[in-house]
Amino acid sequence: MAFVVDTSKSPYALLTPVSLRDVKISGFLGKYRQRTIDVSIPTQFELLESTGRLDNFRRASGKIKKDFQGFFFNDTDVYKWLEAASYVFPDTKDRNLDKNMKSVINEIKDAQEPDGYLDTYFMFDKKTLRWTNLKDLHELYCAGHLIQAAVAHKRNTGEENLFNIAKKFADNITNTFGSGKKEGTSGHPEIEMALVELYRETRDKKYLDLAKFFLDERGKGLVGGDEYHIDHLPFTKLNEVTGHAVRMLYLLSGATDIYLENGDKAIFETLNRLWNDLVFKKMYITGGVGSRYEGESIGQAYELPNRRAYTETCAAIGNFMWNWRMLLATGDGKFADVMEQTLYNGLLSGISLDGKNYFYVNPLEDRGGHRRQPWYEVACCPPNLARTLGSIQNYIYTTSKDGIWIHLYEENDAKINLSDHEILISQKTKYPWDGKIKIEISAKPPFDFTLFLRIPGWADGKFDVDINGKSVEHSIEKGYLKIKKTWQDDTITIEFPMKVKRMKSNPFVRENTDKVTIMRGPVVYCAEACDNPAFDVWNLIIGNGKIQEKVEDGVVTLKGNGFAKTSNEEILYQEKGKAKYTYREVEFTLIPYHRWANSEPGPMAVWLFDRKG
Repeated sequence: MAFVVDTSKSPYALLTPVSLRDVKISGFLGKYRQRTIDVSIPTQFELLESTGRLDNFRRASGKIKKDFQGFFFNDTDVYKWLEAASYVFPDTKDRNLDKNMKSVINEIKDAQEPDGYLDTYFMFDKKTLRWTNLKDLHELYCAGHLIQAAVAHKRNTGEENLFNIAKKFADNITNTFGSGKKEGTSGHPEIEMALVELYRETRDKKYLDLAKFFLDERGKGLVGGDEYHIDHLPFTKLNEVTGHAVRMLYLLSGATDIYLENGDKAIFETLNRLWNDLVFKKMYITGGVGSRYEGESIGQAYELPNRRAYTETCAAIGNFMWNWRMLLATGDGKFADVMEQTLYNGLLSGISLDGKNYFYVNPLEDRGGHRRQPWYEVACCPPNLARTLGSIQNYIYTTSKDGIWIHLYEENDAKINLSDHEILISQKTKYPWDGKIKIEISAKPPFDFTLFLRIPGWADGKFDVDINGKSVEHSIEKGYLKIKKTWQDDTITIEFPMKVKRMKSNPFVRENTDKVTIMRGPVVYCAEACDNPAFDVWNLIIGNGKIQEKVEDGVVTLKGNGFAKTSNEEILYQEKGKAKYTYREVEFTLIPYHRWANSEPGPMAVWLFDRKG
């Protein structure tokens, strides 16, 4: 069975994912996954080669003589690429991809030290620096990505060559750190998730124990003692999400993994406390996280600037990853709501529509200078997107002892094993553009179980549902519609009204005063200059008129009438009453935020004025 996160034996998990191999997607998300296969993964491999990341392994093994290339954490880009390739290979059986994976794994194998140590930065004259600067130099972070790639490769290809490499390094780490051994934790969390997943794959408890050890080492001042490294307090004493956004979200993901295995109530209480702080005070409407360029950090409550939003793509992925684990623990739809909000907005905005270019930073407002790039010197985001989109089908379904859960709506065909019964499920839908989903279920022989259908929070509890054309008794619990019956050959039709909504911020988000953003279903919209050449979108006033929907190339765009506000741009400040503003009626077009910056450069805004002033 192939999972990203395997909770099939986790005692404190309510839900277990369905194997990646048993879900075939072909809708909106399926197109993104196919572009990842056809474009992103091949071009990223070429970039790993041309930027010297693969040469670093050849250097470490003595095959070539040259200086180390790039940053000390560059090994992780190779590992994330391998993880992405592992997820998609069983569907493609692409010989060239297989050749490339095997060549990369051979380079990694040849670079490994006899004792299992593996980090291409800490070679030759830098050997003496190993494990001496956990705060800054990312050794455990690199190790974590290797382990995750290796587990994914084993689960999806059945081969153990990369897995044996990673396990040997993990054993080196367990022999080095732990109670009575070396103290310390990672300045950049990641190792915690990886060690728990390695434990799930091997059932060797030393890996789980070490993950817990690293979590418990926080707050001791071993990696700086500051908020940036989340070392200012013990984990279970944290009352707010703080510091580097990606590090915090990866730490929360790892802590949730630990909870799923050991049921530590203090950890779970902390996770819920921090989730409330993030979602109700510090998360952008796109699901993005990270308000500040300084330290790529989260910022204070309600500190959510638009133009200077950092909202790193990896932070959106981290938010998605963490909420997935919280969903597996609880079956609470609020976590799936955040996953969906993040996925369709702040996560997909990180990749261009052609699959070749990427955002590191995802602002909610821009004057036209921010454009996607094919690669970055710090290139964590591109392969992170590839591994996420390459495995995206794993997040649609789960099972529990009571039945089958549907968390995301996407055209697909799935084969699900439930209590030794094979259940076939097919979804037909144009979601997220259309709120109608047709779900066909086949169970032979007939089988009694509960189907849990997520009712998205944005639907406000409004939906129509029938089975085989007839209304059905149902109940809703924690955001899921529960339908219990004996299933055979049945068709469920559920439809959510895709209402266009004007969304407002909490008043403490001062930058959004007198502004709204537009949402339709789970999708956040923005105004971009290329669609509105007659005025500056920063001056657009939406007003209260009806907003029309228009389908263009299968995508829903929005059109309406509003006003463009203009003033004397040469004057910065004017006394109230003397300011000369003019208003003229304009027709505006809004596009999904995740699609912006795919045309010619120009101003963009998510939050728009909603009245004259």
